[in-house]
Amino acid sequence: MAKISARVNGLSESVTLAIDAKAKAMMAEGIDVVNFAAGEPDFDTPSQVKEAAKKALDEGKTKYVASGGLPALKDAIVEKLQKDNGLTYKPGQVLVSVGAKHSLFNVIMTIVDRGDEVIIPAPFWVSYYDMVKAAEGTPVIVETTAEANFKMTPEQLEAAITPKTVAVFINSPSNPTGAVYSEAELRALADVIVRKNILCISDEIYEKLVYGDTKHFSIASAGDEIFARTLVVNGFSKAFSMTGWRLGYTAGPADILSAMNKLQSHSTSNATSFAQFGGIVALKDTAEDVEKMRKAFDERRQYLVGALNQLPDVKCNMPDGAFYAFPDFSAYHGKSFNGEVLKGSMELAKYILTEGKTSIVPGVAFGAEKHQRFSYATSQELLKKGVERIGEALANLK
Repeated sequence: MAKISARVNGLSESVTLAIDAKAKAMMAEGIDVVNFAAGEPDFDTPSQVKEAAKKALDEGKTKYVASGGLPALKDAIVEKLQKDNGLTYKPGQVLVSVGAKHSLFNVIMTIVDRGDEVIIPAPFWVSYYDMVKAAEGTPVIVETTAEANFKMTPEQLEAAITPKTVAVFINSPSNPTGAVYSEAELRALADVIVRKNILCISDEIYEKLVYGDTKHFSIASAGDEIFARTLVVNGFSKAFSMTGWRLGYTAGPADILSAMNKLQSHSTSNATSFAQFGGIVALKDTAEDVEKMRKAFDERRQYLVGALNQLPDVKCNMPDGAFYAFPDFSAYHGKSFNGEVLKGSMELAKYILTEGKTSIVPGVAFGAEKHQRFSYATSQELLKKGVERIGEALANLK
C-alpha cells in the first residue's frame, strides 16, 4: 500500500462529496435534480472579458509570465483597491494566484507553523479549517449564532486569542451565511487585532454582492495599524462570474507577499496568462454587468428567504450579501422516513436529495449542524420548484 503523508491523512474528506456524487449520479440517470448547492453564478462571463482572453490567445500570449502576475493586472488591482476600498498598495504588495482559494492557501502556508493557532468564526467556508490543518496549525473555532446574525463579537475574538494565535479569518460578506459586518463592527474587531498583535486574513470575494442599504467595508481600511496586519484576499469568480478562470489575488504587507510569491514560484508559478488579460478587463469594464447580476441575486434572495420561512418549523435570516441563504432545519433532526432516522444535517440533506430531488449543502460542512446552505445563484423558476419539492419531502417525515 502506498504511503500517504500524515499531513494529508489528517485532512477531512469534504462532507459534501457524498451529496455531490449522488446528485451527479441521479442527473446522469436522467433524473431532474434542482441544484441549490453550486456556489457559482448562473450568468455567463461578461463578453468583453472573454474577448480580451481570446485576443490574448490570438496574439500568442500563452507563455510563462511573472510568477506573481502580469504587471498590468497588478496595476489594475492596485487601482481597484484604492478606488473601491481606500487601500493604497504598491504592485510588490500584490500577488495574483490561481483563484482566491489558492490565495488563501498561500497565505496560510506562509504564516502558519506547526502548533500555531488560527481563529475561525463559525459558520465558516469549508476550506479554512483544513487549510490550517494542512499547515500543521490548530484551527480555533468561535461559535456565532443566528440571533447575532452569525457575527463574531470583539469579546469573543479576544477570549479566543492565546500566545499561540497568529491570525484570524474575517469573511464579509460571508459564505455560507451571507452576513456582512458593518464598519463599526469591523473597527471594533480591528482594535482587538491590533492590540493583540495578530494578523487578519480578510476574505472579501463577495464584496460587490451586497443588498439594500448594506455597504461593504474592508477591515484593512480601518487605520494604519490594522492595514499593516491585514492580508486582503479577493478574486474574480463570484462578482464577475469567472469561476472556471481560476484567478484571485492577495494584497498585504510586502514581506509576507514576497514570501508568498516565493512559495507560489515552487507550486503553480503564474496564474494562466491569457486569463489574466481577461481579469484586467473585468476590473476596468464590467460595472454594468456586475450590477445586473447583483440586482438579479437581490430579487432571488428576497423570494427564497420568504419561501423558506413559509416552510413549517424552518427559520432563515435575511442575508445581506453573497448569494446564499442559511436556514435552520434542526426541527427536522430526529424525524424519520420509512423507519430511517435523520440524525443531523447530512442525513437530512441526503433525504432531500433522494426524496425531494433537490441538492443542498448540509450545515455540518460549515461548522453549523442545525443549518443547510442554499445558493440562490440560480433562476427564480428553479428556486420555486426546489422549495416546493423540499416542502413536500418534509411533509412526509414523521
